[in-house]
Order: sequence, then C-alpha cells, then structure tokens
Amino acid sequence: MCAFKIKNLEDYFKTYRKSVKNPKKFWSKIADENFTWYQKWDKVLDFDFTEAKFEWFSGAKVNITKNCIDRHLNVRGEKTAIIFEPNNPEEAAQHISYNELYKRVSKMANVLRDQGVKKGDRVCIYLPMIPELAIAVLACARIGAVHSVVFAGFSASALSTRIDDCDCHLVITSDGAYRGNKSIDLKGIVDEALEKSTGVKKVLVVKRTNMAINMKEGRDIWLQPLLDKASDNSVAEIMDAEDPLFILYTSGSTGKPKGMMHTTAGYMVYTAYTFKNVFDYQENDVYWCTADIGWITGHSYIVYGPLLNGATTVLFEGVPSFPDFSRFWQVIEKHQVNQFYTAPTAIRALAKESLDYVQAFAMKSLRVIGSVGEPINEEAWHWYNDHVGDKRCPLVDTWWQTETGGIMISPLPFVTPTKPTYATLPLPGIQPVLMDELRNEIDGNQVTGSLCIKYPWPSMARTIWGDHQRYKETYFSAFPGKYFTGDGAFRDEVGYLRITGRVDDVVIVSGHNLGTAPIEDAINEHPAVAESAIVGFPHDIKGFALYGFIILKESGETRDRDNLAKEINQQISNQIGPIAKLDKIQFVSGLPKTRSGKIMRRILRKIAEGDFSNFGDISTLLNPEIVEEIKDGRV
Repeated sequence: MCAFKIKNLEDYFKTYRKSVKNPKKFWSKIADENFTWYQKWDKVLDFDFTEAKFEWFSGAKVNITKNCIDRHLNVRGEKTAIIFEPNNPEEAAQHISYNELYKRVSKMANVLRDQGVKKGDRVCIYLPMIPELAIAVLACARIGAVHSVVFAGFSASALSTRIDDCDCHLVITSDGAYRGNKSIDLKGIVDEALEKSTGVKKVLVVKRTNMAINMKEGRDIWLQPLLDKASDNSVAEIMDAEDPLFILYTSGSTGKPKGMMHTTAGYMVYTAYTFKNVFDYQENDVYWCTADIGWITGHSYIVYGPLLNGATTVLFEGVPSFPDFSRFWQVIEKHQVNQFYTAPTAIRALAKESLDYVQAFAMKSLRVIGSVGEPINEEAWHWYNDHVGDKRCPLVDTWWQTETGGIMISPLPFVTPTKPTYATLPLPGIQPVLMDELRNEIDGNQVTGSLCIKYPWPSMARTIWGDHQRYKETYFSAFPGKYFTGDGAFRDEVGYLRITGRVDDVVIVSGHNLGTAPIEDAINEHPAVAESAIVGFPHDIKGFALYGFIILKESGETRDRDNLAKEINQQISNQIGPIAKLDKIQFVSGLPKTRSGKIMRRILRKIAEGDFSNFGDISTLLNPEIVEEIKDGRV
C-alpha cells in the first residue's frame, strides 16, 4: 500500500504548494518511498517543450509488475486482487488472490516468451472483459513487451489498422464474447482483420463462449494447453524508466488513429498516487471501475493503479442493462463495493429508468462515487449524487485524457468540497492554466479559456507511436511551452475548474462565441429531455446557426413536438440568452457515440450541413445504425 494519502484541505494546499514549488523533489520523494526499484534514477526530470521530449526518472531500472504483484505477496498473498464478475449473474464470480495472480501472470509471460515475444515487441490484445485480459496486459509488462489493447468492440478494419500501425506479430483474442444477451464472434473479426494485416505470425485464442470458430493451422493456437504446460514462476524483465509500457489508440477522430505511447516509471508513480488519493482507497476496500480495459480508464484505474496499491479491483464483463437495469446496483451490493467509478453516459441511461431499480439495493458499503469520460451535466450529477451516493458519498468528477495517463483535475473525497459539474482543483504536481486566443495566460477568476498544462507530469504520453511530429503539432504547437488539452475550461470565483468541452465545440453565431456544452446543459435540464448534442451549421445571415439533436425521456415522447421545441428554446434563452437559441431541432432516438461514450460531433455537423458524402469509418461506433436514422430525419 502506497503511503502518500492527502488527509484534509489544508494538507492538500500544503502538498500542492510543495509540488509546484519544487516538482522534481516532490515526485522524487514519492517515487523513492513507495516503490521497488532495481536501480534509482540519475535525474528526476529532463524536458524540452519545443521538441516535445520528456523523460522522468532517467537511469532508473524497474518492472511495473514487481510493484503490482511481487511486492504484495509476503503481506497480501491471499488477499483478493481481482474479482471477476461475469456477464451472466448466474455464473459464479471469481476471486483471484495476489498469489494466484502471480502464478497466472507468470504462466502467461512464459507462454509469450515461448512464442518468441521479446522485450520491445508489440503484442495486440483483443479480448473481452475476462481475467485473461488483465493477465495478458501484466504478462506483457512482465517480459518487457509493449501491449496494445484494442477494445473488443472495434471492427476488423479498425483492428487491422492498429495492428499494422505498431507492427504487431502476435495477437491474443478469444473465440467469442458475451455482451448482455448477445454473443459476439471475436475470432471471426480477428480473422477478417488478418486478411489485411499480414505481419501477424501467431494468434493465441482463449476459450470463453465455446462457439464454433475457424483455427488457421500454423497461426492459431488455443491458449489453455500452453498455459497448462508453462511454469508458474517467472523472472521480471529489468526495464529502463523510459522504456515503452503500452500503446493505446485514441478513437473517433478523423484521419489515422493516434497511438499514444506511455512509458514505464512515470506512469507507474502517477497512477498509483492518483488512485490512492482520488478514491480514498483503504486496506480491504473493494473498488470497482466499470470501464473496459480497452480504454485508458481501464489501464490506469482497473489494472495498474489499484494493483500498485495492493487493492481489490472488480473486473466486470457485463453491461448495466442486463439482465435488467439494476445490474450495477446488484453488483455493488453483492461484492460490498466501496468505490464506484463510471461514465456520465451510463448514469444518464440509468437515470431514464425507474428509481425502483436503484432503491431495491441499500448500497451502504459505498463510500466514494466517481465520474469519468466526459463532463457530467448537472441533472446527471444530482441524480447520481442523490440516488446512488445517497448524498453522503463524495462524487469525484474526474478530468483527464488518454494522453495524460492519469487523473489531472478532480475533487479529493472528504478533502475537497464538491460542486456540481466542476472537476474542481488540480491534483498535486499538475499546473493548469487558461489561455486566450492571443496565447496569453488568463489571470483571475470567473474566466474562460483554453485549458493547457504548463509543466510536465510523470504519466504524460511521450509520443504518438511512429509519428513524433504529429505529437508535437497536435499537443505542443498551439500554445508554445505548454501542453494543449484541446478542452476549454471555466474558472469560478474560488478557482474551481469546470470543463466546458472541446474547444472546437465552439460555434460563432452572429459574432458571438458560443460553447455547445453550456447550451446542452440548459437543454438537458428540461424535464422531458434525456440528452442533447449541439453543432453549428452555415447560415446566410448569422454565419453559423445552431442545430440541436435531442433525445427525449419517455415522458417527452407523447408531447407535442412543436411546443416542446419552443419550450426548449425558451429555456436556452432564459439561461444563456436569445443568441443561443436553436434554429433547428431534431428529435432523435440516439446519438452517434464512440465506445467510450464520446459523441461524434463531426458526423452531426455533416448531417446538419446536409453533407452526406463521407462520414468516414462508422463501424467502430457504439451504434453505427443511428447515423442513417438521423440523416433520414434531418430537418
């Protein structure tokens, strides 16, 4: 258990001041006192913003799995490391102890070595949320291979692109996957992907669904027989601090996916530190993050952060709606979960259902609830706070990115007073600034600007795999000497930060810069509205006007749509001003979203503009069929 807990608000400000005054000393002390190293560092930090070069703990030798597993064995060997909760609640949960995790990771590591995987090789992992996914990730890290996890919902085309980009020669997958009441042919998707990606020599296949699949001779191998023969002891590879740990592709943007490359030591130190403080983790707590390991949230706060702290982490295969909408709350009660971390998308979906689903479970074990993935709107914040947290659990509204590696801005439970829709204050070591259009820092409070970070932090991505120039241009060119997050933020009267959405989600209407997030918040407060998305479209007089795509709750489905549209515009006018009213409103049954819950606004912009020529690859969307439905209903 890492010993760097912030105790109260005074302690936070004291710690934060130290971290900003002397960041190198601050991170050096945390790294020195809380982790096992083969060799200490020569230099804490070396960086050059102009070239986007960052090195933390250079000269140090370490293996992250020694810190995630081995060092816990003497004191926590029989403690549960991972609780696996299957898709079907009638299937028994698995409790994997740290001793068992060591053996299973060692076996997997030895299998990978036997298959010719060496330090620095890239391994693509395309698995559902089963224990083998976490074990494969850790086994790669143990032997120094670079894991590239691809969410097991991406299409064959998306998978092959990612395999090719980082030149993977080995893929780990399963025969199939369960998702609610569906079975998905994962192996078939891999087979299709490998028709295009010819560099893969071996495919290791986990048996999960027992569905009939094709096994290509000489390439495809069932994993279990290999594990059965493998030794359950393994020697961890000695890694340099800046050796690559993993590549994770950001999804949903135009053009080629960005393979964000994270390295070993800095990522280890920062994820451990943030997990401990943001979730107030205490020995014997049970922690549950509902994300998929295919996303950065799963990497940092299902696998690495919890295990570095000797925690018990829940790995959930299912979905919140199966077998019914009480599944999340049933799992919390079943495993006596203390910390619960999920996405606003899930909260909004569950809030549309009957409160009976929530109220059937006491959930007295809960101590902290969290939000991740996008800014949470006020209605969802209150529903989550009131009905899940019972107004007694601090709600940590966390802001961070795939690129940042760990949580950057968040309340600390029982330390930071929370405020609905506000991520509040930066974590120690994080130095956010707001910038204006002339690239000047904006001083004072009650101001809005582009959110940048003006000093390096340990878990930041080091490059885009194979394209450092793109990394420089994307994150370090807009505001020289700073990391540009791509997000806008508002700083309130006490210095709390509220993320206002992507900076490119600003529409200039009649010369007024209108952020879409505040307008969406206003719309979402209407009692008939479940969710909304606003984009701009060309207008002869205004330059751009606003187009709203709005999902109704059941209570709004039978309402007169013309009157409802008028009420929504009046609400916007009341809260923001007449300039922000929508010129067009289209009521829809859903919005095009990535698997992580991000709304694909570029698709909505094209529909609003009446340009149906090229939506790009929509197969990776959570709901690709919705695009045609929205297009056909355009107003």
